[in-house]
Amino acid sequence: MKVYETNEIKNIALLGSKGSGKTTLAEAMLYECGVIKRRGSIDAKNTVSDYFPVEKEYGYSVFSTVFYAEFLNKKLNVIDCPGADDFVGSAITALNVTDTGVIVVDAQYGVEVGTQNIFRTCASLNKPVIFALNQLDGEKADYDNVMEQMHEIFGNKLVAVQYPLQCGAGFNAMIDVLLMKKYSWGPEGGVPKVEDIPAEEMEKAEDLHQKLVEAAAENDEALMEKFFDQGQLTEDEMREGLRKGVADRSVYPVFCVSALKDMGVRRMMEFLGNVVPFVEDMPAPVDVQGREVKPDSKGPVSLFMFKTTIEPHIGEVSYFKVMSGTLTPGVDLDNVNRGTKERIAQLYCVCGQIKTSVDKLCAGDIGATVKLKDVRTGNTLDEKGCDYLFDFIKYPAPKYQRAIRPVTESDAEKLSGILTRMHEEDPTWIIEQSKELKQTILSGQGEFHLRTLKWRVENNDKLPIIFEEPKIPYRETITKAARADYRHKKQSGGAGQFGEVHLIIEPYTEGMPAPDTYRFGNQEFKMSVRDTQEIPMEWGGKLVVCNCIVGGAIDARFIPAIVKGLMDRMEQGPLTGSYARDVRVCIYDGKMHPVDSNEISFRLAGRNAFSQAFRAANPKILEPVYDVEVLVPADVMGDVMSDLQGRRAIIMGMSSENGFEKIIAKVPLKEMSSYSTALSSITGGRSSFTMKFSAYELVPADVQEKLLKEYAEKNAEE
Repeated sequence: MKVYETNEIKNIALLGSKGSGKTTLAEAMLYECGVIKRRGSIDAKNTVSDYFPVEKEYGYSVFSTVFYAEFLNKKLNVIDCPGADDFVGSAITALNVTDTGVIVVDAQYGVEVGTQNIFRTCASLNKPVIFALNQLDGEKADYDNVMEQMHEIFGNKLVAVQYPLQCGAGFNAMIDVLLMKKYSWGPEGGVPKVEDIPAEEMEKAEDLHQKLVEAAAENDEALMEKFFDQGQLTEDEMREGLRKGVADRSVYPVFCVSALKDMGVRRMMEFLGNVVPFVEDMPAPVDVQGREVKPDSKGPVSLFMFKTTIEPHIGEVSYFKVMSGTLTPGVDLDNVNRGTKERIAQLYCVCGQIKTSVDKLCAGDIGATVKLKDVRTGNTLDEKGCDYLFDFIKYPAPKYQRAIRPVTESDAEKLSGILTRMHEEDPTWIIEQSKELKQTILSGQGEFHLRTLKWRVENNDKLPIIFEEPKIPYRETITKAARADYRHKKQSGGAGQFGEVHLIIEPYTEGMPAPDTYRFGNQEFKMSVRDTQEIPMEWGGKLVVCNCIVGGAIDARFIPAIVKGLMDRMEQGPLTGSYARDVRVCIYDGKMHPVDSNEISFRLAGRNAFSQAFRAANPKILEPVYDVEVLVPADVMGDVMSDLQGRRAIIMGMSSENGFEKIIAKVPLKEMSSYSTALSSITGGRSSFTMKFSAYELVPADVQEKLLKEYAEKNAEE
């Protein structure tokens, strides 16, 4: 194939909600460009995009698919992204390595929550947006209603380039108000018949044409002056004005298509080829040192590896964007992240699972290679002497967790390797070996996201696995001061063990004054602080230890052993075995034996004294609470609110946002375990939510009582 220069390359992300028809649109685009001779279908399981077994099993996209089209002497690199919110990581990756987002909207259902979410992502990354109003041939399609809704949500930057003469089963014609022509198709779609606009449509067409002209003129002073002077622009002038407007996000053009019948697709592609920005027209990406890296084909070679897949009969395939320079096969590059060297033996342009060898790829282009030794998703590969390093993709926090383990314990190591590989393919699958919970925790964007991983492990890797409810990382603390002493004494012939520790514990808060006097019953205890240790806990909070020993009751050399005993109990709290936090301990007295005292004796004495005091200090269990934002359609808001309140949520606020209702709440992590599934069920998949850790807060008394009972029963069984 032809080698395309930087000024001939356009990179596009194909986006939209689940079921909006992106995969079908991708098939039509490839067919129109001559890349494929026959369009596949999702039902027949033979599309270019959905070629992985798990995608054929579920019937919709799980992974993003890279494909290219040679059109109008330009190269369009397109990344078709999954629509389900569970796979949002693929869309975020695609938007970071492309320059324009084509958002597909289902004309039957209009703007869905997923549409809004992806539009917000485009806005946050400052990416131009074009809308493709698809499925106008659907029985529920309503162009006017959807356009009104889109104007309310996306504002006056939205401009219609086309409108249909009829929606539903009879859709076969539309008016193009940019070219001021009528396009119509036969039952099989394909090449349209182009005619003059009928007289009865001329007034509406001219009105929309005028709005399009005004939108084009607003982005160029010279065009604006000509528009005011003559009231009209030529087709080329409009195209130039729209090109600038699309690039700076001041215009969102809307196209009409039926991807299934291949109607309007070629016309939309002409616009993509003629109007959307080239790679070099967009702001240059910035490396970690803050330097702009322009797509200069004469610059040093630098690649950003944005995607890794394991494909049948090939193995590992690494997808990259050429950030700078011109890449040729056989070149040696440095992996800046891992400090290793890699040889790029082969170069491919990719169309789903079809890979075409190429001789070189210029800056801004997207390609793939195979069988690299030590490359991970997100790595930067540079030629010798170049020090670019890119780290610009930021993924959302996970929303769904499960503990994962193999059915056969001996397969634990094998599972670990598979999970590491899975994370390379999709960085939003996060794996954590939790020392605290003694579980392997798998986190993702939703139940279906994790279920997809399970299907692949069990079907592709033939390893049966079990998902379990993850344990909750509770914390233990105290709410009042308490005193205890403990003598550890053991004699078994020869040297024995002896250590006695007296201590007082109390809740710790940052900046509290040094301990002075404590009163328990009729006894008063005065403290004389000789030394203070502040020990930050890895899991949050502190342990503060005050050495208040006077008169040498305990030798200073035994204090570290006592502190170790205290830490033993901080790591395994006396109530439920959870981590403890925010405790101040004053060691004020004790006893030694000239022969039998040693470190282990004082470690055990300190640990047991701490346990006794902790239980007497009105101990409380803390649970992690999350800030949750839910975006829902107004008609199901009451049901969503009721469900949240049943999860012990505290509603912090509500607001309306572009036709949807936003609920802001604080919800205990325990109650969020299966929330994504419940929310999808309540709202028919028309909602989304985000969650972020807020703080640890006291659990209600009934919940604490239940946790204590469960812990006691578990220990009794053991």
